[in-house]
Amino acid sequence: MEMAMIQTTTDFIPNKKITQILGVVRGNTIRSRGVGGHFVAGIQGIFGGEISAYVTSLNEAREEAIQRMVQEAEKLNADAILNVRFVTSEVMPYAAEILAYGTAVKLG
Repeated sequence: MEMAMIQTTTDFIPNKKITQILGVVRGNTIRSRGVGGHFVAGIQGIFGGEISAYVTSLNEAREEAIQRMVQEAEKLNADAILNVRFVTSEVMPYAAEILAYGTAVKLG
């Protein structure tokens, strides 16, 4: 049975020793809402509160970026990814890039 890749925002894992730093791994995606999504978001924006169409889209994008980062770490035969961080940036109106990155390591 294969264990899931350990991912953490910390620079260590309790009771584990880092035996090798394999390097920075990253995963990204760029997402845009369709015209219908912009319309719904516009209506929600008028009345205030959370814009659920964008929340859903960004959550999906974040998960995709994480999956791509983990795939890169798996290619290096990493046991874990430390110091995981996220960056979000607008690349054009209504389109955002989500970048997940961290340090791939071997554990002992």
